[in-house]
Amino acid sequence: MSIYVGNLSYEVTQDGLSEIFKEYGTVKRVQLPTDRETGKVRGFGFVEMESEAEENKAIEALDGAEWMGRDLKVNKAKPREERSSFGGGNRGGGNFGGGNRNRY
Repeated sequence: MSIYVGNLSYEVTQDGLSEIFKEYGTVKRVQLPTDRETGKVRGFGFVEMESEAEENKAIEALDGAEWMGRDLKVNKAKPREERSSFGGGNRGGGNFGGGNRNRY
């Protein structure tokens, strides 16, 4: 189980986020995804805690709380959706194999 933390300052660090959550239990892991091109934090992260009870306590206390000038959005993380290796899914169009082209 993991906690989603949104609306984070772009100045946030893993240590800083860990310190906030330590008040509610044992923090096992903190992840702060970064932009591939700039390397900067993307404004959200994930925190894993020792138990679900600790996670629930942290969510209840921190959702909507102000930290680093921002109102945090804190809730249970949703499972990550599987993505195809092509990264797009079915967007239609393309018709790469020829075949059924528009004929007028």
